[in-house]
Amino acid sequence: MSEVARLRRIRRYAVPRAMIERSAERRAAGDWRGACAAAAIDVRLDLAEIARRRDTEIADRVEDDLRHLVPDLLRWHAPRVRGRTTLAPDHRLVLAEYGMDTLYAATPPWLINGPQRMTLRFGDPRPREQPFICTDFPHIGFWRHVVQPWTRARHLWDDRRTGELRERCGGDAGRAPFFHPDGTPLAAGELPAADPGPDDPVARTEWATLLHERGAIDEAFAAAGVDLAPPGGGDGAHRPFGPYDQLARMPLALTRLEPEIRRLGGGRFQVPWTVQSILVLDHDGERLRVELAEPDHYWEWMQGQGADVPVLPDAAWRRPPDLDLLRAGAMPPEALHPLVRDALFPAFPVPSGTPSGPPDPVVPTSVRVRCGGEWHEAAFRDGVLEIPHTARERDREAALIALGGEPGGCFAAERAWTTGRGRLPKKWRDLRRDLFDRFHHGDAGGVMRMLDLGLDPRVRDEHGRTLLHVLALLPEPEPLLSRLLAAGLDIEAVATSEWSRELPRTPLHRAVEMDGPEELVRALVDAGARIDLLDDEETTLPRLIDRAGRRDLGWLKERVFAEHPDLEDY
Repeated sequence: MSEVARLRRIRRYAVPRAMIERSAERRAAGDWRGACAAAAIDVRLDLAEIARRRDTEIADRVEDDLRHLVPDLLRWHAPRVRGRTTLAPDHRLVLAEYGMDTLYAATPPWLINGPQRMTLRFGDPRPREQPFICTDFPHIGFWRHVVQPWTRARHLWDDRRTGELRERCGGDAGRAPFFHPDGTPLAAGELPAADPGPDDPVARTEWATLLHERGAIDEAFAAAGVDLAPPGGGDGAHRPFGPYDQLARMPLALTRLEPEIRRLGGGRFQVPWTVQSILVLDHDGERLRVELAEPDHYWEWMQGQGADVPVLPDAAWRRPPDLDLLRAGAMPPEALHPLVRDALFPAFPVPSGTPSGPPDPVVPTSVRVRCGGEWHEAAFRDGVLEIPHTARERDREAALIALGGEPGGCFAAERAWTTGRGRLPKKWRDLRRDLFDRFHHGDAGGVMRMLDLGLDPRVRDEHGRTLLHVLALLPEPEPLLSRLLAAGLDIEAVATSEWSRELPRTPLHRAVEMDGPEELVRALVDAGARIDLLDDEETTLPRLIDRAGRRDLGWLKERVFAEHPDLEDY
């Protein structure tokens, strides 16, 4: 997946329009807790306890900040796993400081594909473990236990400061880089063809960015007024990309590095990029020096030179994904978060009554499928995938498959939809991805709308997961569970594990290991889900409960052993 396509999926699904609208409604009513709930952020702080433990003044300051918190905007800007659409796990975003304690938002723990709920806390944000890169997914690699100071980045979450975004991404009072004030892109002839100098900060941002995108790395850093140490270190024989390639791949906001680090008080920071590429930034009070460290092993770096070097927040070094998407033509300005759109494009025309934010889901009424030398129209109607074939033709195709043949045309497309095996028409492939992405980011309303529009719920993804397997990703999955069971979905359907294709899981297994709500686990058991199944490693449900650290499911362990005492030996 290209970076533009990934960013587009983040902006399309990660913060649904309904979430933005519900959160704004609760904020307008003065209900900051309701706004957090609408944005899938759990509040784990007590103002009364803060007043008792600290003092009333501190509690009042915290409450004032919470009244101005825009939780859906916080989620919009939260760091993501590189190469994925999901939140970077085990990150703590420090929003405000009150002496020794802080108000901070925590991303979900450890599971990069688990539920995307965040938590809001008060206290010490420092993790017990040192930051490290998790290589359970070697092709990705993601950093855990990272503290990102957002105390100087209130424009990312505080409704009193959101208008600062334009200047903080390299713009000025009039416009954002590469765009006119109304959101219209600059023509090629309107962009700088040479270094405009420091008197035009927006044009200078554009010039440094253009140089960086052309691969002129040394010239780009020089244009931004940043000293770049000659890249080197290590033999590089086992690295797929050289140091200049890594610098070219990083979406650096070059002209913002120095002022953002100065806001943080200067000093030394690091940007963990890959297992063997770490950007080190050193501000001595006057100049910023940047070096790409390439240790042979990241853990040697973290235990040595990088042990006491804080991580630079993404917002301080990364180009705004929204501007990159708009420049690529992958998203219109009206699809932005309304507060982001208003900050970037002060003259953008907003028609009265027009909804703002990511688009609502759409289900195509039909798709053309090549079948037996002809083009057939297949369509979703009333929750059923219909193909233009008679019962007799279906019987003939079933007989062919029973004899070892492969289905073709419409029948192949139908099987790919209902089993996850085979090739789907592109429209249906995109539709399936749309549906599972909405599950992944907790958009229950969007899922319901797709089903209301006639989508066949019997779909499986490439891992064989049904919609029952991903229910644990939704904040309130029980209403949808009833609907899916009524539609005939198999409660014992088997899909592969998130971690290995060799560990089959039922919807109940998935609800347990993916930290699904206890109410969902009870509902699955009450609906008849088997509790005595073993996977290929002979893992019992009680052992899976222990492995997942589910202290809320002791009742289920007791029930398994009471009804199936033979499983106590496993």
